[in-house]
Amino acid sequence: MNDFDILNDGVEPDSPGEKSESTSMILHDWLQCIVFAIVLGVSAFIFVGRHMGVIGDSMLPTLFNNDRVIISNLFYSPRNGDVVIFDVVGDTPFVKRVIAVAGQTIDINTATGEVLVDGVAIYEPYISELTARGMAMEGPATVPEGYVFVLGDNRGNSTDSRNVDIGFVDTRYILGRVLFVIFPGHDNTGQRDWRRIGTLRGDIAGSY
Repeated sequence: MNDFDILNDGVEPDSPGEKSESTSMILHDWLQCIVFAIVLGVSAFIFVGRHMGVIGDSMLPTLFNNDRVIISNLFYSPRNGDVVIFDVVGDTPFVKRVIAVAGQTIDINTATGEVLVDGVAIYEPYISELTARGMAMEGPATVPEGYVFVLGDNRGNSTDSRNVDIGFVDTRYILGRVLFVIFPGHDNTGQRDWRRIGTLRGDIAGSY
């Protein structure tokens, strides 16, 4: 046994070719990890959650203009009380509250400001004012299969299902349910209320 064998415990060093192959395998493993992370991140963004901005005051006092929110459509099926964002062809996405789902009958008593689902006035602690305007809506009307009826919480300043240009909303155009606020917009005094970060206030999904 020569000195070389003693110093290296009987194991000869890798040849240059073996070292190159080993480095290549390590780089390949790292590349796989990076690709997997990118795919996972994109999938999470598309299917689990994505952030969007609120434009306008139609959802006051629940959501403010320029609020940044997280939405998700993963395994999502609209329920009464959900706040959702949906696409309107040729327009900016709208954010409204689901008031009635397929098969339910919707009506608005403009004399009392009450909204009725299946003939029963619903409890609406989230609105800024009573629903005094029915706009073009003629009720009672039954929500068709695959659609929902939506209203803004700011009933006096909202373009929603009462408007002929919106009407019943096709659920295929719903981008997702608003889960929580991640960055608050300015209130009417120009201030940001940082306490509003978190889950929606007044979100009563499935309560009626």
